[in-house]
Amino acid sequence: MTKRILVIDDEDSVREIVQISLESAAEWNVITASSGREGIEIAKSEQPDAIMLDVMMPEMDGPTTFKKLQENAATSHIPTILLTAKAQSSEQEEFLNLGVAGVIVKPFMPLDLVDNICQILNWPKENSEV
Repeated sequence: MTKRILVIDDEDSVREIVQISLESAAEWNVITASSGREGIEIAKSEQPDAIMLDVMMPEMDGPTTFKKLQENAATSHIPTILLTAKAQSSEQEEFLNLGVAGVIVKPFMPLDLVDNICQILNWPKENSEV
């Protein structure tokens, strides 16, 4: 079954890179949002299989957006992976303590993105059954 991933990031280029990577490498459906507020609304209505969420965004940052997703019964079950440029292990540890499924550090390798997501979420790799 095709996975549906919601990408919430205020940077157009990051959303595009993630979308192209996931659609071309895994043929997943990618939905995008450019802000935390928009992402929360889309998550409620679309019920994606997972959310990739940027940490640093204007208005509502990633941790705040994640907290609001967790407070809502319609979205609290959706696994969320944070995207961050903060590479310090102590900062990553703080994010994991929020309850996110995992952290992917920017800049990431677009070709490794599907593998990283599958590893974090314990999803089987679709193409590995050949």
